[in-house]
Amino acid sequence: QVQLVESGGRLVQAGGSLRLSCAASGRTFSSYTMGWFRQAPGKEREFVATISWSSSSTYYADSVKGRFTISRDNAKNTVYLQMNSLQPEDTANYYCAAPEPPSRVSVRPGVYAYWGQGTQVTVSS
Repeated sequence: QVQLVESGGRLVQAGGSLRLSCAASGRTFSSYTMGWFRQAPGKEREFVATISWSSSSTYYADSVKGRFTISRDNAKNTVYLQMNSLQPEDTANYYCAAPEPPSRVSVRPGVYAYWGQGTQVTVSS
């Protein structure tokens, strides 16, 4: 089992920045690919970004490429999502997730077995 807890979401004005954090506990965090997803009201959960266990590989949704940066600190069992140039369409509940098997890399939510409770990001225009 992997337990995940997100934090850092809040209300921010368009053009602003936020950094989300996801603290992990349980099985060896450093062996897991980690992903960030988001879900807006009335919409399906969508992929945002993913990072390999070693940080050597990252992948982003086109909608956030160039604005968001995923990173991790395996010594702190934490993955981050730095979000810059936020827009109202970025408003959503943001979730971090870990897949099974741990090394799996995917944009599909169904691949991810472990999820946090989410942190709300609201961007005002």
